[in-house]
Amino acid sequence: MLDLAPWAWALLALAAAIVGVSKTALPGASTISVALFAAFLPARTSTGALLLLLIVGDVFALLAYRRHAHWPTLLRLAPAVVVGVLFGALFLAFANNALVKPVIGIILLGMVAITLWQRRTSHRDARTGLAMTAGYGSLGGFTTMVANAGGPVMSMYLLAMRTPVKVFLGTAAWFFAIVNIVKLPVLAGLGLITVPVLLVDAVLAPLVVIGALLGRWLIPHVQQALFDRIVMILTVVGAGYLLVP
Repeated sequence: MLDLAPWAWALLALAAAIVGVSKTALPGASTISVALFAAFLPARTSTGALLLLLIVGDVFALLAYRRHAHWPTLLRLAPAVVVGVLFGALFLAFANNALVKPVIGIILLGMVAITLWQRRTSHRDARTGLAMTAGYGSLGGFTTMVANAGGPVMSMYLLAMRTPVKVFLGTAAWFFAIVNIVKLPVLAGLGLITVPVLLVDAVLAPLVVIGALLGRWLIPHVQQALFDRIVMILTVVGAGYLLVP
């Protein structure tokens, strides 16, 4: 077991609960969990530890929203996501943490800007749609592979597509369930899944379950416009943290 102060455990428990809420109610909130894990665990260790908790959250997201996914969207994204995951694995193998954080923060802020522009533009031709799908898909694959931070990127894409709340959550649930399972052997091969990591996750996993149930209760009370704003704000907050030295 990793040697952590009680207050560090408390904040990691909060981060685990936020993982659950992000899976069933507020996509993009998991960026806060990324930040907290990176603050209290070694950077590479935090990536492996958080991935396992995200997979626990994926189970509850699928149980809640598996029937609401828009599969044509997932299939359109798949080729670009594969490319992004491959580049992310290479980047993770060679880049240091000082480079990873600002790169992802800049990407997230760029996604917010692009999404706001898209939502103000009523006309989108086929070429623009394909370019947007390729861009968001590759960046989503890259950021989720490097730092488990693909949630905000995909949130921006689904917001740009004006996706209804439940379809949003169902599509995101299947996307991350598939991608996170693919990532698991890669991170294990890089030595990021260890016995101490498994012990930490065993302690924190119940908090993910509690957060997921809380999010399940919360989502019927959140209107579409409020949902969109919360996702956008959480993305900006997470990106801002990643840009802080």
